[in-house]
Amino acid sequence: MTTLNQKWNGQYYNANHPDETPFVSDGLRGCFEYRYLGIEEATNGAYGAHVLRAVPGIPREDGWHYHELKFHMLYILQGWIKFEYEGQGVKILRKGSCSLQPPGIRHRALGHSDDLEMLEISSPAEIGTVQTPDFEQVVQAYAG
Repeated sequence: MTTLNQKWNGQYYNANHPDETPFVSDGLRGCFEYRYLGIEEATNGAYGAHVLRAVPGIPREDGWHYHELKFHMLYILQGWIKFEYEGQGVKILRKGSCSLQPPGIRHRALGHSDDLEMLEISSPAEIGTVQTPDFEQVVQAYAG
């Protein structure tokens, strides 16, 4: 683990290795385990980066929501995940897919593979989530 003791332009040097940072189950969603990459600490919370991996057999159950972020990127390392995005429809992200979720775009997860692993990068590090359950009624009104 890198010692954070000297800053360069407001950030600390960081190197992260898988044998030093195991996956843990204390993240935003219970259907994933998270491997934190030390970016939050190195940038004083300005950025975050972690690898998520699915917990087999536990579905992701969240409705329409958006995140209060300046930047939110997903890169699929293995498996697949299906989202529905406001104004974009249903998208399946698979190994090698990269998705930029603009600030405030409403979306919902519709499923993922048991072998899903993805890199998530955000700014700021803390991912504020706002549930928008009434948005389903708006979507149905436009579809019908």
